Amino acid sequence: MEYNLRDLEKWNEKIEVEARKLGLNYYPQEFDVVGFNEMIGYEAYVGMPSKYPHWSYGKSYEKTKTLYSLNLTGLPYEMVINSNPCLAYLMKDNTLMLQILTMAHVYGHNDFFKNNRLFREGTNADRTLEMFKLDSEIIRGYINDPSIGYEKVEKVLDAAHSVKYSIKRAIGVKEISDLEIKERRINDYKSSIENRDFLDMDKEVIPPIIDKIPLEPRDDVVGFIIEYGNLEEWEKNILRIVKRETEYFMPQIETKTMNEGWACYCHYNICKNLNLDQELFIEFIKRHNDVVSPIPGGLNPYYIGFKIFMDLEEKYGREKLFEVRALERDSSFIRKYLTRELCEELNLFQYGKRSFDFVVEEVADELGFESIRDNLAFSSGIGSIPHIRVIELNKRDYTLTLEHVFDGRELEISYAKETLKNLAKLWGYKVKLITKGRDSDEFILNCDEKLKVTITDSNKK
Repeated sequence: MEYNLRDLEKWNEKIEVEARKLGLNYYPQEFDVVGFNEMIGYEAYVGMPSKYPHWSYGKSYEKTKTLYSLNLTGLPYEMVINSNPCLAYLMKDNTLMLQILTMAHVYGHNDFFKNNRLFREGTNADRTLEMFKLDSEIIRGYINDPSIGYEKVEKVLDAAHSVKYSIKRAIGVKEISDLEIKERRINDYKSSIENRDFLDMDKEVIPPIIDKIPLEPRDDVVGFIIEYGNLEEWEKNILRIVKRETEYFMPQIETKTMNEGWACYCHYNICKNLNLDQELFIEFIKRHNDVVSPIPGGLNPYYIGFKIFMDLEEKYGREKLFEVRALERDSSFIRKYLTRELCEELNLFQYGKRSFDFVVEEVADELGFESIRDNLAFSSGIGSIPHIRVIELNKRDYTLTLEHVFDGRELEISYAKETLKNLAKLWGYKVKLITKGRDSDEFILNCDEKLKVTITDSNKK
């Protein structure tokens, strides 16, 4: 069915009416209709109209374009930016019904961005586009600076990109500084001395440790390097840029299933009430089912999220949905609301590797569904990324010691070695990483100043 921009504007007005009836509370919405080349470009640059240059974005563009030209992959129907006003891109080649469904889907994302607590606490939608534009200008300035140049900037970005998720893992929670910890320990020490009982006056009160760096393990490895590393100011600024842009995307990582499930729930209910003619309605059902269909051998977050929201509405009513979309993240959403009945309906099971084969370990029966649910919640969002933290800075030789918080999942050693090299490039001195193997034996990856990595048994330091 042929359509033009005026047709899309009319449908958008109808969609907004239904979105308000549904109870959505969203930012002002803007749409930009683009061709497939532009969509591939926006996808490579994570949707941002302004982004600093780096070879990885060009690589992503060429890979996607090649696969698309060979009909080996499709392109997203839309891309949505968490900003105020909210900006979304629509594919020019979409059919009219697909544009209608996509616009309704976008209003679901828009509402989620504005109201979910992780986005409200972790991002500033009012300044999103300005932040990315400023970051791009700063890095382009370093590239054009004769005393720095592209090669030096690229080396810092390469290293920064490989460790960018080693930042604070709790969105909206400020890490306590060493100064605050020091003051707290000193006050506790003074209080313990002053409040000793008369009979305990001879009892020794051990002074607190206040000269260790950091005083307590620190999740924000990138921030620690910025604070204590021997970097030039422009290098620290690049790290700050990569860090704050990663922090912007953290809520999206933490709410992928919820966000997509909510958008599917919204487009489904909005489109049902648009009085579509028969031809459009049949295509709507086909498109919707394509989006929320299960993926053979994989997990479709659209499908899982949509089914959980629909189940919640049936059990508790629509008001409960708005409470859930405002307060939860994927890990809590799945742990609280993925029931045994849903596990069975979704045909979920858990598998593991035994010797050289993969075997089914759990099915959605009375006991198995809990293991499936908990494992899915445990590995969602930031839980899918290894937890690395700083535990000590040796003041004598400036060796930086990191710890992998072992949760039963081993590091992929080949990746760990390369990542450790990039950390050493940024740090400039020796870096050690303490981790564990499958049998829980502790070992250490050591990277020296020449970027040579060796592995030693931690019991043989």
